[in-house]
Amino acid sequence: MLRAGLACLVAALLAGALTAAPAAAREDLRAPRSLTEPPAGKRLTAREAIAIASRAPTVRAELREDSPQARPTAYVKDDDWQVSWFVRETRRTEVAQARVDDDRGLVLEAWRDHQVAWTMARGYDGAFGRSATAPWVWIPLSVLFVLPFVDPRRPWRLLHLDLAVLSAFSISLAFFNAAAIEVSVPLAYPLLAYLLVRMLWIGLRRRGQAAPGVGDRPRPVRLLIPVTWMAVAVVFLVGFRVGLNVVDSKVIDVGYAGVIGADRLAAGEPLYGAFPQDNRNGDTYGPVNYLAYVPFEQVLGWSGAWDGLPAAHAAAIAFDLLMVALLFLLGRLVRGPTLGLALAYAWVAYPFTLYVASANANDTLVGLLVTATLLVAAWSTSPGAAAGRGALTALAGLTKFAPLALGPLLVAHRPPGERLRARAVTLYVAAFLGLGALVFVPVALGGSLGSFWSSTLGFQASRSSPFSVWGLWELQTAQRVVQGSAVALAVGLALVPRRRDLVGLAALCAAVLIATQLGVTHWFYLYLVWFFPLVMLALLCDVDRRSSVPTTGGRNLSEASRRSRRPEAETPIEARSSVPTTGGQTPSEAV
Repeated sequence: MLRAGLACLVAALLAGALTAAPAAAREDLRAPRSLTEPPAGKRLTAREAIAIASRAPTVRAELREDSPQARPTAYVKDDDWQVSWFVRETRRTEVAQARVDDDRGLVLEAWRDHQVAWTMARGYDGAFGRSATAPWVWIPLSVLFVLPFVDPRRPWRLLHLDLAVLSAFSISLAFFNAAAIEVSVPLAYPLLAYLLVRMLWIGLRRRGQAAPGVGDRPRPVRLLIPVTWMAVAVVFLVGFRVGLNVVDSKVIDVGYAGVIGADRLAAGEPLYGAFPQDNRNGDTYGPVNYLAYVPFEQVLGWSGAWDGLPAAHAAAIAFDLLMVALLFLLGRLVRGPTLGLALAYAWVAYPFTLYVASANANDTLVGLLVTATLLVAAWSTSPGAAAGRGALTALAGLTKFAPLALGPLLVAHRPPGERLRARAVTLYVAAFLGLGALVFVPVALGGSLGSFWSSTLGFQASRSSPFSVWGLWELQTAQRVVQGSAVALAVGLALVPRRRDLVGLAALCAAVLIATQLGVTHWFYLYLVWFFPLVMLALLCDVDRRSSVPTTGGRNLSEASRRSRRPEAETPIEARSSVPTTGGQTPSEAV
C-alpha cells in the first residue's frame, strides 16, 4: 500500500520527470596475517610488496617532501597488492598509495596528495562516460555542436566566441582525463567567469527587448544548414545517445544513490543517515532527487548491490529525452519552431550533455526542472503562472540546492511594461512552500527528517575537495568572498532594472547558477547542464530587433540572401507561422 501510494505521489509531484546517476567500484582490501609469509595464492610477501612500492618515484617524493614520518601498510587487493602510507595527526590519514603486481613484482600505479583519497582524480579510462569521452565520439560532436551556428559572412560575430568558450571546457576535461587536476581545475574558472559576464550583459542590457506596443520583430535564428538537415541530425543523435547509454555507459555514485534512496522511500525506511557503506554519502541530495527515481526502481527493481542498475539507466535516458522535448517547446514558444529545433539540436550535439547521460548522473534533472520553470514563464504571463514557477523552483531546489538561489529572480519576474502584483508574489511563495513541504512528507514518514541537515547541507558545507580552486589551493577566505558575492547577485538581480522578456530571464537565471557554481567547494563538468539550456537560449536570441532582417526560414544562408531582395523575405517565417501566443500577446511582444 505504501509503495503504491509513494508511486502515485511521485507521479503527481514530478509529472513524469525522471532522474539520472553516476558510478564507482567497491574496493576489497585484506590485511595479510604475516609480513614474511606469502598469503595463499600470492608470490610476494607483504614486506616484499612494501619494498617494491617504496621505490616508486611518486611515493619517494611524498616521503621526502611532505611525509617523512609516514608508515606503510600492505593489503591484498584482488590479484595484486596495495601499499598505503599513513600519518597520524588528528586522525590517521593516507598520504601515498601504490599498487604492486604480484606476479611481476612491478609498481602498476602510485599516487600522492589529492589523488590518494579521490580516485576520480586519477584519470582512469572511462571512469566517467566511458566511450562518450573517446576522441572518435567527442571531437565529431564538438564540431557538430558549433557548425550550424557559424556565420561565414560575419567571422567576428560574438556568438562564435561564445560557442568557443562553451567548447573550451573540453580542454579542461582533457587534462582531467590525464590526471592533471592541478591544470584542469583552474582552467574551468576563466570560462565560467566569461559566461557569467556574458549572461549579465544580455540580461541587464535592455536595448534588445521590445517595448510594449512596438511592432518590430526579432531577428530569427540564422543557421548555416537547412532546418530539415538539423531535424534529421536531432533524430540521429538522440538514437545514438540512447544506444550508447544502453551498450556502453556507467552508473556513477550519484545515480546509484538515487536508486538506493528510491528503494528506501518506497519501503518506508529512513532516507537520510542510513545509506550503505559503498555509498555512505549518497544521501546528500534533496528528497526530490530520490523521489524521481521511485518509478524506475519500482518498475525495474534493485538487487541491493552496485551492479548494472537498470533503473538508473532508464532514468538517465528518460531525463535526456524529456530535455530534448522541453527545449523544443520552449524555443517554439519564444521565437518559433526554428529556435526550438536549434535548442534541441544544441542539447544533443553538445558533448557535455552526452557526458552526463553516459555517466547516468542526476544533473540533467536539475537542468530539466530549471528549464521547465522558464517554459511556464513563457507559456503564460498571468499571475496564476507564478504558482507554477514557485512549484518548479521548489522541485529544482530540493533536487540539488543551488537552484534555490533563483527564487528572488523568479518571484520578481513580470512581463515588460507590467508592475509586480502582490497576488503573483503570494501565489509563487505559497506554491513554493506548499510543494516544498509536501516532498518532505515521505522523509518524515521514514523517520529521517532530523538527519536531513547533517546529511545534506551540513555535509556539503564541511567537505573538502580538490575540484575547485578553493580546495586545491586552500583559498577559503577568497571562497567566502565569492560565495557572498553570489548571494548578493541573486538578490540584487531581482531588484535592479533589467531585461524583462524571456531571453533576459534565461540569461540572468544562468548568471545566478554560474555565480553559485563559482563559489562551491566541489565543481565538476556534470554541472554544466544546469545552466547550458538557459545559456543557449540567451545566446541564440541575443540580437537587436530590426524590422527588416532576412531569415533562413529552413534554407541555407546563401538562399536566404538571394531571397532577401524580395519584400516578403523581410518578415520572419516564425512570425508568420501559427505559434501559440503568450498570454494573448504576439510572439514578438512576448519576447
